[in-house]
Amino acid sequence: MEDVRRLAAKSAVVIFSSSTCCMCHAVKRLFRDLGVNPTIYELNEEPSGREMEGALVELLGHGPAVPTVFIGGRLVGPTDRVMSLHLNGSLVPLLKAAGALWL
Repeated sequence: MEDVRRLAAKSAVVIFSSSTCCMCHAVKRLFRDLGVNPTIYELNEEPSGREMEGALVELLGHGPAVPTVFIGGRLVGPTDRVMSLHLNGSLVPLLKAAGALWL
């Protein structure tokens, strides 16, 4: 769990993902389309990916563990939370507050 928290705090936007997950691809694409360059950890390619996946499930309180997004070191959540924030107009202000967007 501590590794996940440490990695999540390293960048303005951190996405824990799987390179084979279509929902992960959609979330990564959303952030890139907004002009954000997120730090991405592909858990299926990380040596300690299974342990990080378990920690994410514990943090979320349910599975699946990917994609999971952190903004400004704070847990935002999985796809449904990210998309809800985007649709209600709250995502861009969060990104600006975290220093991930300047405009």
